[in-house]
Amino acid sequence: MGTFENIGWALLFSILGGALGVCFVMLASLMVPRILDRFTPNLDEEKEIARGNRAVAEYFGRVTAACILGISLIVAAAVLGGFLAALHGPAQVAVPVPSTQGQ
Repeated sequence: MGTFENIGWALLFSILGGALGVCFVMLASLMVPRILDRFTPNLDEEKEIARGNRAVAEYFGRVTAACILGISLIVAAAVLGGFLAALHGPAQVAVPVPSTQGQ
């Protein structure tokens, strides 16, 4: 029974972690361009991209993609950690037993 229970918990952690990860990545894809706009107040990225400025388009795309990839790596590590923790079950803590030999 313990193995199937651990597999069930691992599946639950994977599904919930994946769903939360998708939400975080979607949130990042909405917030990173806004944050980048605040860091460059004298540059209107949308206008420059519409004018055909490839340098701004590549910079904007690479910075946004790098942030989203970084968040994706963090979420993947968290999901894997939860999955492995669920598969191994609760931690077994060894409690030292006092010896009575010296008395």
